[in-house]
Amino acid sequence: MLNRTRLAVLLILLSLGALFLPSLAEAKKLTVVTATTDLAALAQEVGGDKISVESIAKGYQDPHFVEAKPSFLLKLRQADLLIVVGLQLEIGWLPPLINQSGNARIQVGAPGYLDASQFAEILDIPTGTVTRAMGDVHPLGNPHYWLDPENGRRIAKGIAGKLGDLDPSNTAYYQERFQDFDKRLAAAEQKWDAEMKPFHGRKVVTYHNSFPNFAKHFGLNVIGYVEPRPGIPPTPSHTIELIGLMKRENCKVILVEPYFDLKTPQAIARDTGGLVVQYLPSVGGEKQVTNYFELFDYDIGLLTKAFQSTQ
Repeated sequence: MLNRTRLAVLLILLSLGALFLPSLAEAKKLTVVTATTDLAALAQEVGGDKISVESIAKGYQDPHFVEAKPSFLLKLRQADLLIVVGLQLEIGWLPPLINQSGNARIQVGAPGYLDASQFAEILDIPTGTVTRAMGDVHPLGNPHYWLDPENGRRIAKGIAGKLGDLDPSNTAYYQERFQDFDKRLAAAEQKWDAEMKPFHGRKVVTYHNSFPNFAKHFGLNVIGYVEPRPGIPPTPSHTIELIGLMKRENCKVILVEPYFDLKTPQAIARDTGGLVVQYLPSVGGEKQVTNYFELFDYDIGLLTKAFQSTQ
């Protein structure tokens, strides 16, 4: 009877151990929170199974305007590392959450706070005085820099370095992951460049000024925007001017982010014989786009098809 009791106790202890072992293993991982899904995707590439990573904004959301939720505070309180886009992209919603989280590790300037913009090539940096009359112009430059694969490479390298700083015992692991990502990205870039080469110089209009890095990398020419000024809804007078510009320049493709209304772009397309393309600015904008590579595969597939149909 005593032996049976001991065996039962042993089995219970083993069962409890099996339940708690995964959570103990999970606790050893670095907890990474990112402002956007693109940064989460890049962090996952280099962090692998040594980190757990989650984005606050969803891929289908406008990252300028994210509704703050109490659940975000819990994520931030538990974070070892917070990675932000920077350049004031998240200024309307993230700073209060960081302050209210009470997590000293991720405050601005702390070791667990990483502004990814420091690694990227930044375009559209204003040279004069920026005022509210200009709309939502970012005084430090355009924050949509991740839509250039070269910037993706630079950001991933920077994240790998930061992870190594926070977790020195796995520095070599993070660097190996980055080297692997770098090789895969170089191969993908050759494919993307070849697919886009026939369309170098093609003119496009975008809804918001979120395309300069992509356009520069792949040789496209953004000639105008559906918004009269960044963050300002389209007006009838600006729409008429844009229609005239597209007709003069023989521009047939209008790129629209998934969170903007399609009514005005579709009206412009009807008047110009153009085509509205609802492209994805971020990973997760569609369920099948789950990583950084799939984001470019998806958008380049849309663009090449649109250019071919509007020759």
